[in-house]
Amino acid sequence: MIWSGGVWGEDITDYHIDSLARFTGAGRVLINLPNRPDMHDPFHVAALETHDALIAAGLKVGVIPEPHYRRVKSIDFVASYANYYVCNGAVISAQFGDPKTDAIAAETLSRHYPDREVITLNVDPLGELGGGIHCATQQMPKV
Repeated sequence: MIWSGGVWGEDITDYHIDSLARFTGAGRVLINLPNRPDMHDPFHVAALETHDALIAAGLKVGVIPEPHYRRVKSIDFVASYANYYVCNGAVISAQFGDPKTDAIAAETLSRHYPDREVITLNVDPLGELGGGIHCATQQMPKV
């Protein structure tokens, strides 16, 4: 187990790990990191600390940058390419309207999931509610 300290008291889950880092195979992880880290932003600090912990654990760590530009400007908007959903034959991922980082994310996911088609979608309504594709596709118990 690799522990990520998160951000106490700033978020209902102390940091959505599925918006930060995802295992993609044995010894491989993808992490979503800020383009211009702000050391006064507790989420940026937590992301960089988690990145360092993954490296220290000996994992091969791929980085997907946060988008430089996004359509939604709200401070609470979740702009994470790591919050994707893996299903039969595909990976469903976000696109935020930044052509450069949208392409980097899709290409990186294609390398990590070579046998799956990467499909990107505008997920702005999910991000405005504080989540992403992975958050919205969680399992439901059979009633």
